[in-house]
Amino acid sequence: MNLPNKLTSMRVVLSFLFLFLLWVKIPFNMLAAWVVFAVAVASDFYDGMIARRHGTVTDFGTLMDPVADKMLICAALISFVQLKVTHVPAWMVVVIISREFIVTSLRLLALSKGQVLAAGRWGKHKTVSQVASIMIILTFLAIRDVAFGFGTGERFLELFEAHFAHFVYMLMLLTVTLTVGSGLFYLYENRGIFWEERV
Repeated sequence: MNLPNKLTSMRVVLSFLFLFLLWVKIPFNMLAAWVVFAVAVASDFYDGMIARRHGTVTDFGTLMDPVADKMLICAALISFVQLKVTHVPAWMVVVIISREFIVTSLRLLALSKGQVLAAGRWGKHKTVSQVASIMIILTFLAIRDVAFGFGTGERFLELFEAHFAHFVYMLMLLTVTLTVGSGLFYLYENRGIFWEERV
């Protein structure tokens, strides 16, 4: 297994570690979750860059890289629904995950025909928007975590939490729009797979 594929596999492991840190009751767990998520995102950037630079792009990496991304992002978004302080609406997460299931199903259909579909340009923009939204929310949680750790949590909540819910809603609305739009474009771009299936 080459280095880019090892980084992709590591991101799967980091997804579970990130999920654990979001819920474990230890001091500064949210700050630790922020760090793990940031490392996972960095690994996503470097595995693709290394694979392209050294010409080591493989079918495993092409297929598993977006799957590892989805695991990390879905772990965060589903957790945010249950973490009431994040104010992420459940319907938005359902729409995002539904899009990912549909696109993944298309990739599996293509794979059954001997084709490997890489993530498109709009899909990458979608991923950037999702990661940015998650990082912003995690940053709020990490700062809140540190504030409570140093005994200034109540002052932090008084200053920021009243406006945070509206901000998160608008942020996630933009993310949902990009996610749905990129999914529709991806389906249209690969519509030939469906036509072959009908024939």
